[in-house]
Amino acid sequence: MTNVKEYPDTADHTKIVSGIFTFLKYVILVVACLIVLIPLVVVFLGSLKGNTEFLSSNVFALPTKIEWSNYKTAFIEGQVLEGFKNTIIILLFSCVGTIITGSMTAYVLQRFKSSFGTVVKAAFLLATLFPNISMQVTVYRIVNSFGLVGSMAAPIILYIGTDIISIYIFIQFLNNISYSLDESAIIDGANYFTVFFKIIFPLLKPAIATVLIIKIVSIYNDFYTPQLYMGKTKPVISTALYNFIGPFGAKWEIIFAGIVICIIPTLIIFITLQKYIYAGLVNGSVKE
Repeated sequence: MTNVKEYPDTADHTKIVSGIFTFLKYVILVVACLIVLIPLVVVFLGSLKGNTEFLSSNVFALPTKIEWSNYKTAFIEGQVLEGFKNTIIILLFSCVGTIITGSMTAYVLQRFKSSFGTVVKAAFLLATLFPNISMQVTVYRIVNSFGLVGSMAAPIILYIGTDIISIYIFIQFLNNISYSLDESAIIDGANYFTVFFKIIFPLLKPAIATVLIIKIVSIYNDFYTPQLYMGKTKPVISTALYNFIGPFGAKWEIIFAGIVICIIPTLIIFITLQKYIYAGLVNGSVKE
């Protein structure tokens, strides 16, 4: 009698493997969500507690008495309003300058192939290899020699001039825009400035939204640059709450309340701009 070796059904095996991978995927997503949400919950609960309860209770314990005064103290004594004003001014000039200089630089490097452009790209890549902190002594001396220390011009210039990531983001988006657009406009008599600002620049909306989100979040959360070049004379949102940290301890419940206040604008900006990131890269462009 011949023994017939039975093999498991291939389709069933594929379903089992697929189910395992799906389960692991959702487990990873849940863990990632918890890593993001747990610190936010801790900060929010801590912002509602008094100083004694904050120091003695568990971080996940609900407050026995809600202290809304923490938010009032953080907003008024922490100079949050002035910090918001200075941050908005810095963000406005820095983002506009970054978008204009970054997109124009990327357009030149991507559209005009030359040895000079290759050298510039290599210089940008080389600059990313050096940590910013290693060059701060030289940068500070240069900024100080121009008399910009203590003013908002110092961080604005540094934010615009050191944004290499935005250039590469614009270059990647420009790779998806057909050269036919440039050629057609030039044949019709347009110069390169007209081509860029009237044809190419409007098609960079997804890239602009991406750069804006990265730039806004990085500037909004940056503590080192404003603290070094502006100090306490002109507080921004990231340095305003530093007033509640002293040599004899910190008022963490008030700092947590200030953090919650600071998170809200960032959340609103992200929700407003995220749809542009997932939009079509080059709507209406000519396909070759």
